[in-house]
Amino acid sequence: MARMATTQRVVISTIGAWFFGFLIFFPILWMVLASFKTELEAFAIPPSFLFFHWTTENYATVQERSDYLHHAMNSVIIAGGSTLIALLIAIPAAWSMAFAPTKRTKDILLWMLSTKMMPPVGVLVPIYLIYKTFGLLDSRIGLVFILCLGNLPIVIWMLFTYFKEIPRDILEAARMDGATIGRELVYVLTPMAIPGLASPLLLNLILAWNEAFWTLNLSTSNAAPLTTFIASYSSPEGLFWAKLSAASTLAIAPILVLGWFSQKQLVRGLTFGAVK
Repeated sequence: MARMATTQRVVISTIGAWFFGFLIFFPILWMVLASFKTELEAFAIPPSFLFFHWTTENYATVQERSDYLHHAMNSVIIAGGSTLIALLIAIPAAWSMAFAPTKRTKDILLWMLSTKMMPPVGVLVPIYLIYKTFGLLDSRIGLVFILCLGNLPIVIWMLFTYFKEIPRDILEAARMDGATIGRELVYVLTPMAIPGLASPLLLNLILAWNEAFWTLNLSTSNAAPLTTFIASYSSPEGLFWAKLSAASTLAIAPILVLGWFSQKQLVRGLTFGAVK
């Protein structure tokens, strides 16, 4: 009976997991399907799920109207650059807080986390004026800088909690062998923390890729990433759902593929203590 009950629970849990997984993924699936419909079919009531006239006209129209590759390259540079700089700052910061804490360490960590509680619109005007003064509006470096600062507290917190679980004896042994702080970070701590680095790296990349508030307000054309590319299909004439769905599908495709192939590293990093 116990074995049957266990099997029954496994079956129920599996069905429940697939159901909620499909429920979460359904909006993305519907968006992809809508991208292959005509505008009339995208608005049709009742909606058609699979039996409609499939067309790739929306993708052709999107590519003709907007330079997808230009926006995609901006997203890659902005998301990748902000992630790389955030890691270069967060690794030594998390190391110092985890292995050389002071009485102010907890206060600093809480202060960094509190910055995420403030809505970005609260600092939009001063940031905009600063960027205008220094010529950073509609520039890749400007977006890299602001996205790096926005996601830095999360990266430091994740690395700090992961570093706390690394035995101090290993680092002390490296110091006894004559390793400097720089060598300790590069040759001892970082290789051991690769599973923990994967989680904040991927999370920061996804957050930077999907960031819309700062990219819409601080860029227009030259540095506009894919979030601006999507927003351009919302016009005073109305929403063109089929074309908007095609643009959105093209925008999320790269990060969706990346997340699919890197899910093992992400799960491994999270379960190894990155957010515990």
